[in-house]
Amino acid sequence: MSTKSMTKQFGKVGVLFGGRSAEREVSKMSGNGVVLALKNQGVDAHLFDPAERSLAELAAEKFDRVFIALHGRFGEDGTLQGALEQLGIPYTGPGVMASAIAMDKVMSKRVWQSLDLPTPRFLVLDSASVSSDELRQLPDALGLPLMLKAPHEGSTIGISKVTGYADIDAGFALCAKYDEVVLAEEFISGRELTVPVLGAGRTARALPIVEIRAPDGNYDYQHKYFTNDTTYLCPAPLDDVLTQRIQSLAVQAFNALGCKGWARVDFMLRDSDNAPFILEINTSPGMTSHSLVPMSAKQDGSSYEELCVEILASASLELRHESNETPI
Repeated sequence: MSTKSMTKQFGKVGVLFGGRSAEREVSKMSGNGVVLALKNQGVDAHLFDPAERSLAELAAEKFDRVFIALHGRFGEDGTLQGALEQLGIPYTGPGVMASAIAMDKVMSKRVWQSLDLPTPRFLVLDSASVSSDELRQLPDALGLPLMLKAPHEGSTIGISKVTGYADIDAGFALCAKYDEVVLAEEFISGRELTVPVLGAGRTARALPIVEIRAPDGNYDYQHKYFTNDTTYLCPAPLDDVLTQRIQSLAVQAFNALGCKGWARVDFMLRDSDNAPFILEINTSPGMTSHSLVPMSAKQDGSSYEELCVEILASASLELRHESNETPI
């Protein structure tokens, strides 16, 4: 069966993009790329922005499946996945629980820690009640530099690198604007890597590793999406043993949270001993012209359009809807 014939079987497809999170603009770029790719492959694809249209309108569209190109809260955190389960519309990416856990960097790290998967040491601080004395004690526990992060944000939004005591208060205030708690994390000096994972369970497979080399090591929002100053190496220049080790850890991190469909696992590779550390997992990664999953898939032999079709083909529901049931 040809790709075009296969894609006709997908029926009417919604590409969910935009949304209400701090990553709205990036999501719009991802969604526009995905819908064009799917249309070029013969898919009856339509954009749908949940920030501008209601769930009732989503149900009324009678989509046969949806491709989630939303990033951040209200799209990547399990809330939308729950609504789609209720509506009986198969969707791409992990389900409700895996999405919710993966969106929370603290909970993700706790799961990985419980399974002895390597992740940087960390502390969790209450945004509303932490004292100045507690902040001053962070370097004693985690060393300097250290990272402060808003646990439920992505795209390097709500993140601050603390290099000295003078930076702590401002860095904490920045992160506290985005979340009720702030994640304080040990800084790993080394190489920044990311590994896309496709599939589920025993069939989950890691794609080629991408190494990210940003100016002065600052892979921020601007360098991620709007400049060409960042260098990407794919496959990352690593020996075979280390490559397999990191790819295996990516699949383990993916399965530990119960992920399926697709995701991207971010790592730091420590300079001193080449030890890999899992930072976080993205369950609805970017699909822009600068994005890393399409870059890795291309190295693996799949075009952007083929990748979009493969992800869409994996759309599913966690709960079975009986034929005589009417979705809410």
